[in-house]
Amino acid sequence: MKQQIFQVDAFAGELFRGNPAAVCILEEWLPDNLMQAIAAENNLSETAFAVPEGKGYEIRWFTPVTEVALCGHATLATAHVLFHEQPGEKHSLPTDADRLEFYSRERGTLTVTRRGDWLELDFPADPPAEAKLPVGMVEAMGAEPRECLRGTTDYLLVYEDQAAIEALNPDFGLLKQIKARGVIVTAPGDAVDFVSRFLAPQSGVNEDPVTGSAHTMLVPYWSGRLKKQHLEALQLSARGGQLRCESRGDRVGIAGRAVTYLAGRIRLPNLKNS
Repeated sequence: MKQQIFQVDAFAGELFRGNPAAVCILEEWLPDNLMQAIAAENNLSETAFAVPEGKGYEIRWFTPVTEVALCGHATLATAHVLFHEQPGEKHSLPTDADRLEFYSRERGTLTVTRRGDWLELDFPADPPAEAKLPVGMVEAMGAEPRECLRGTTDYLLVYEDQAAIEALNPDFGLLKQIKARGVIVTAPGDAVDFVSRFLAPQSGVNEDPVTGSAHTMLVPYWSGRLKKQHLEALQLSARGGQLRCESRGDRVGIAGRAVTYLAGRIRLPNLKNS
């Protein structure tokens, strides 16, 4: 059995930047253990799988070690494949199509709108609340934050300035012991409204290059702090990522560009004999 697969650099305007994600557009769902094995074999921070459903697509996301409830960059990558690639005749979109709907199991309907060469995600907001620093967090990070907050799955640590974020050198072994999907660190940016990094050894990814889902927390926080609806953001990983964000009350807009790096086919076990 052969399955088409794409690898896309998301939140990037050129190759070798942003966050790579693998995308498989399926006719029907594969067994969960096989999708997890494909994600582990890809060894990217996320592999997205999508199946036609109604007027859109049901979507699921896997890290190399686990399925997750939401992933922004892999959703953007999936939309890029559907808009710009040819993942099969049944999935070809009209050339003037500018909006896609994805249905997630835990976060409801997610939309992606094409605006020129930018793709804008519309996701539910996850406003963080003040939280107590978990035991071991300061030791894991190597520097104490000025604020500690928590959303549905992640901690949010706020530092003084961009230089503090750039200087962080976490102990990932200690950080892995913090009970959360991951830890977001953030501060005001030098040339943008805010900067961030996303650290998630708990999910099999020590540092994610660009994390759309983290911005469901970051946007409500910085919109409230800066009293701004529209925000420019950078994620300060080695690859880097640029995002344009908008606070919409209980929703957030998260926009980025994407570039296809690879298109090919993977050989899968014959499911009838497996």
